[in-house]
Amino acid sequence: MNRLRAMPVSVANRPNRILFCLFRLAIALTAFVPVAWAQSSASQTSDSIIVQGTVRNAAGEPVKDAAVSLQEKTQDHPQQAKTDAQGKFVFSARERGVYTVTAEKSGFGKCVIGPLPLSAGQKKQVDLLLSSSAAMEFDDKPNFTVAGVTDWSGAGGHGSDTSLRTSEAFARQTLALKSAGPDGSAAGSAAGTESAATENKLRATVAQTPGSFAANHQLGEFYFHLGKAGEAVPPLRTAYQIDPTDFSNSYDLALAYSANGDLVPAHDLAAKILANAEHPADVHRLLGDLDERSGDPLGAVREFERAAALDPSEPNYFAWGTELLLHRAVSPAMSVFQKGSMAHPTSVRMLVGLSTALYSRGTYDEAARQICRASDLQPEDSTPYLIIGKMQEISATSLPCSEQKLARFLKNQPGKALANYYFAVALLKQDRDAKTVANSQQAEALLEKSLAIDPKLGEAYLQLGILYAAQAAPDRAIAAYQKATEVTPSLSEPHYRLSQLYRRAGETDKAEREIQLYTQLEQTQADAVERQRREVQQFLIVLKDQPVGSAPQ
Repeated sequence: MNRLRAMPVSVANRPNRILFCLFRLAIALTAFVPVAWAQSSASQTSDSIIVQGTVRNAAGEPVKDAAVSLQEKTQDHPQQAKTDAQGKFVFSARERGVYTVTAEKSGFGKCVIGPLPLSAGQKKQVDLLLSSSAAMEFDDKPNFTVAGVTDWSGAGGHGSDTSLRTSEAFARQTLALKSAGPDGSAAGSAAGTESAATENKLRATVAQTPGSFAANHQLGEFYFHLGKAGEAVPPLRTAYQIDPTDFSNSYDLALAYSANGDLVPAHDLAAKILANAEHPADVHRLLGDLDERSGDPLGAVREFERAAALDPSEPNYFAWGTELLLHRAVSPAMSVFQKGSMAHPTSVRMLVGLSTALYSRGTYDEAARQICRASDLQPEDSTPYLIIGKMQEISATSLPCSEQKLARFLKNQPGKALANYYFAVALLKQDRDAKTVANSQQAEALLEKSLAIDPKLGEAYLQLGILYAAQAAPDRAIAAYQKATEVTPSLSEPHYRLSQLYRRAGETDKAEREIQLYTQLEQTQADAVERQRREVQQFLIVLKDQPVGSAPQ
């Protein structure tokens, strides 16, 4: 069967590179230096690492005066350059390492490519594409259509990097909020606290009047709101047989079927009651959930869109936005969350969804601002702070508002290991930006406290190692990195940093062993992300008046 092929809605065409930018990466392993750069490269020795490339816009035109940086993983400060009139740039480095290339310019998004393991004498051609940072317009009717799906092979490539893994994690966190209320709190019902006496009374009533609609309906409702869907189905089904026209009972029976994993009867019943539904938007949303779980994402997204059109409620906007996000339609998801957050300004999870979409699109600073807004709506809710902290952890520089919000997180929850850890990371980033060590003592104390609370927090040992290395205490740094790998074996970065320290100490064998471990772990994590992404088909998005073949993400 021929699959629908077009540009995939995700711009992550090579997931072992950063998500959110289109690029072509050519590896030149032999001596290759364009004539235009011959003079600038002539002074370089054969041991130099050359990184060169071109920055272009979505139309393929060169971008002049774009800010480009080259940063090695263990270094605090990157090399920086501006592109020339042809959009070209070139860097020379001396030290073997893992590098990241970043390009950005006002009016465009940021494009980041990496990690790039580079060795002495190696030359790489890195071409970057900057897309407009303007959001998709969104009025009462969306200016996009979900035209189809494309399988994972349409995205190309394999593997992962830190930002891709993080965006995937944020998306999973957002999806998990579908079971939460509009304020981000867990949905639930006071029925869960009903006593056994209430259950016995309801069961006795059904036994006395088995043909009573009210008795069966009330018992089914009791079990359903108690979270016992399997026990709710029989009495709700009996009530439905007695009176199939009662919407409340019919809808709750469909929900109980769904919660119990009985997708076919749930879908059949929902479709049957839709024609006479008192609240058709709710039924469309249920059908969307059932279609997604049954492997029909196109049907699901269309049901969610119908639900939002009929009733622009917070749950309907959120269901629509998360469905788009799940299937890599990042820009449309961002537009839906923007509209939803304007309509429902007190919804924490709407801002979490918007922040996730912005981050997945590569608009990191604005993603941070939106998640900070979410933390202001419910200051006691940990979810926004954990996302802010993770964003700050992997960012090369301080993010807007992160330090202030993480300070509040620590104040609110001083006994939480991650509250101490993430605020320490924010302080260290502030120091690196300002080229000072003003906060190092406080950050060290916070990291130690986080480990006292959670001795298995390997990331805290990693940060201590980085701090000790900056203090020219290699023995303490090595011990901290080793502890990080011991308590959190999945962490790859401590192995990389150990290899750097061993190499500088002349312990070549140890350095090679650590770099091999680093490479193996990175590949394992890359494979895991690839497997997860293969399980989800991507939506093919078409903008109004635009042919399918040119549909952008």
